[in-house]
Amino acid sequence: MSNHNFLKIGLIGVGHLGKIHLKCLLELPEIWQIVGFFDPSDANAAKIEAEFGIKRFAQVEELLASCDAVDIVSPTVSHFEMAEKAVRRKLHFFIEKPLTETVEEGRQLLEMAARAGVIGQVGHVERFNPAFLAVKNLDLGPMFIESHRLSAFQPRGTDVSVILDLMIHDLDLILKMVKSPVTSVSASGVAVLSDTPDIANARVEFENGCVANLTASRISLKQMRKMRVFQPDAYISLDFLEKNAQIVRLFEPESPDLPVADHFMELDTPRGKRLMLAEQPETQPVNAIKMELQTFGESIWARSAPLVTLGDGLAALELAHRILEEINFRATRFLGNTI
Repeated sequence: MSNHNFLKIGLIGVGHLGKIHLKCLLELPEIWQIVGFFDPSDANAAKIEAEFGIKRFAQVEELLASCDAVDIVSPTVSHFEMAEKAVRRKLHFFIEKPLTETVEEGRQLLEMAARAGVIGQVGHVERFNPAFLAVKNLDLGPMFIESHRLSAFQPRGTDVSVILDLMIHDLDLILKMVKSPVTSVSASGVAVLSDTPDIANARVEFENGCVANLTASRISLKQMRKMRVFQPDAYISLDFLEKNAQIVRLFEPESPDLPVADHFMELDTPRGKRLMLAEQPETQPVNAIKMELQTFGESIWARSAPLVTLGDGLAALELAHRILEEINFRATRFLGNTI
């Protein structure tokens, strides 16, 4: 690893998202020094060289030989190949979600990284969204979660299904909050404009009784990224698009935990009087991608686990594929009944 006060990093993939990563890395000179990039597209590469003056490496191996770490923002199908090359050189790596294309690749990568002693962080960027950061220190015990993640059609995102493209964001957040094994999954989805599901709904049940209902679409006429979390003592609304959160909590009138506030609403319930408090916690205007790349570098220097581990990425990937299997099973059964 570099003896300097910064880490040398290489970028793999400089398409739409890769260019955003590049700009964020350039804003973190105290942590990262970009040594160059690899991208098989001559058109992408020419634009980046002209705009940023960053060196293009003709071969991935040449880039990796010059780095302490690598940022993998290539198409999902190449994630495992690129990460494997990095791990073999004992390089730390940041890898965009989904972790890999298949669950087997994800498991292999996890084992390889552990043996090599390298740090890998997965780009589940919503963990760094101001809305989620505003509630991360709450005592969360969800019993019902509803999420909607809708976006307009973008051809560049169709190398994977809407489950691996969009829904996986919410799967990661839900697994982070619930912390209980999944007991059952039911799902349906439809391929409308691409070869894989473009719209899908899934119901995920957990051992502790929590139920999550997720909808994801990439053929919507409007954008929406909302999650509603219900638990016995609170309702939490998260808007990842507007980057804000709302928390509604119920208290016993004589509760020792009753916060100091002057805007309680008194409710008559079958269990007696309750006090309701609605709050909108303060959010910080952070750049989520810049923040995740910063914390990745900090975890390397500290030799500590990153905020989104490879294990986290694998858990979300496994659940996403379980949902895909349910969709495929349902589709096959329907076709069989109509023949």
